[in-house]
Amino acid sequence: MDLDILDVAIFDGEALRPENRVSIRDGIITEISTGPAAVPASRTINAAGKLLTPGFIDAHVHTTFGGQEALACDISGADSLEAALQMIRDYVAETTRDSGATDPANDWVIGGGWSMAHFPGGDPTADILDEVCPDRPAILLSADHHSAWVNTRAMAAAGLDETCTAPAGGVIVADSAGRPTGCLHESAIDLVSAHVPAASDEEVLAGLREGQRYLNSLGVTAWMDAIVGDYGGHRDPYDTYVGAAESGELRSEVVGSLWWPRGVEDIDAEVARLTDLARVDGRFRATSVKFMLDGIVESRTAAMTTEYTCTCGGFGTSYFTHAHLEASFAALDAAGFDIHCHAIGDAAVKAALDAFEAVRSQSTAGHGTTSAAEPGERRHHIAHVQVVDPADVPRFAELGVTANLQALWACHDEQMIDLNLPFLGAERSGWLYPFGSLNRTGSHLAMGSDWPVSTANPWDAIHVALNRSHPTAADESPLLPDEAIDLMTALRAYTAGSAHLLRSADNGCIRPGQPANLALASANPFTLPPTDIAGITNELTICDGRIVHDALPPHTPAPTTPSATTTTGSAS
Repeated sequence: MDLDILDVAIFDGEALRPENRVSIRDGIITEISTGPAAVPASRTINAAGKLLTPGFIDAHVHTTFGGQEALACDISGADSLEAALQMIRDYVAETTRDSGATDPANDWVIGGGWSMAHFPGGDPTADILDEVCPDRPAILLSADHHSAWVNTRAMAAAGLDETCTAPAGGVIVADSAGRPTGCLHESAIDLVSAHVPAASDEEVLAGLREGQRYLNSLGVTAWMDAIVGDYGGHRDPYDTYVGAAESGELRSEVVGSLWWPRGVEDIDAEVARLTDLARVDGRFRATSVKFMLDGIVESRTAAMTTEYTCTCGGFGTSYFTHAHLEASFAALDAAGFDIHCHAIGDAAVKAALDAFEAVRSQSTAGHGTTSAAEPGERRHHIAHVQVVDPADVPRFAELGVTANLQALWACHDEQMIDLNLPFLGAERSGWLYPFGSLNRTGSHLAMGSDWPVSTANPWDAIHVALNRSHPTAADESPLLPDEAIDLMTALRAYTAGSAHLLRSADNGCIRPGQPANLALASANPFTLPPTDIAGITNELTICDGRIVHDALPPHTPAPTTPSATTTTGSAS
């Protein structure tokens, strides 16, 4: 691919450059300069008023899971319960007709994307789902993937009744008589998902294709898949990624976070198993291990150091003991893995930091590897960082632990208003998403979306990072405005900052000699009020030197420039 992008503002991953042209030849960035190229490319884009950035790097996303759900019963676009029910009704009617299934009891409806804010207390019930899907078993994951909504047929297929006990860390929502009502939280999801037929190889690959298409359309050219393993009824996408990388179908650069199961007892055996799966080269690498330390605030499963302020109380769910975290982190660090933590509650964030500190202390004392004590050697990070004790904020920088921000959530959306603030209380509500504090204390920042939990559009997330609000939020007043970050910081986090986590040499920057991994925004945000950032769209994505998304007006090839020896007469 040969291309000149002219008259464009250029953010190179670290700063705005003074030049206004980027030239690409054979998919490689050959020149960053000003004015037209000496020898024009076959295609020229005049991008006056627009911003060229490195391709965005989503540091926490579930690409195959999201792609599969987008192709299944996807209700993530519903803005009300009524809209969600109509989507389910339409999907059931269409797929029942198309499948011609003779045994509806074995023809599962799967998908998800429902919002907890659409149900009292955040918990949907089977009887509502039965109204639109009475004959086929159905399991629909919540948008955050920490809960499942199931109908009566699904509970019957799984044998889920009042005699069942929730597994460790799980919650079966039940009525006063102890009968399950149709909502399962955390590990209790497995009670039903274990009975869902496994996705075929073709279905998982279709999910990867759709997920890659969607991310590329938003300017994302690389990502960290946050769960590469069996989870919530989704099949492990590891083999699919390997096959797509080897066939060339995987255009983007991907690091997979290998799933650390919740029930691990033999740490050394699990580290050995994961070491056999490690991949350090190619388009798909597996160099990270994912720990889900707790749940979410909405279901009161996020781990807290003091009780929730609602009548239900409790401290949430901690999936691992401190001793287990310290031992497993140390073993994985010594084996060369980067560690990726899901931590929502302040107790989970503290536990992760304590374990990282213990690994560092052992290293500096001369026990085991020394890599954790050497800046830049390991790329450990904590994702989400929703509720963080102010005393723990400086520890990220002190320990060299990256804060991986999912900024879109840091606003007054319905779930924040109805299912977070009332449960957290006044003090903890002041600890929410401390992006500004983390930045001021020198923490390394990365950014990601957690799609399909929420949109993967980087410009929506950047809008909230700057404004602590969003035009579509239930309440547009800013959430803790002192915790906002500026535009340059947000762009660095979503490009170079995330590239650091992926150990990427080809993404996160714009430099001559690099493969072109670029995104062209519809406007230059540095010339706009911060409140207008959400209106920006992605118009062009170049991934590994190839155009993978093009929403620009049709173009015509540039005329061929005659060489010095060419005559104007007819061919001889």
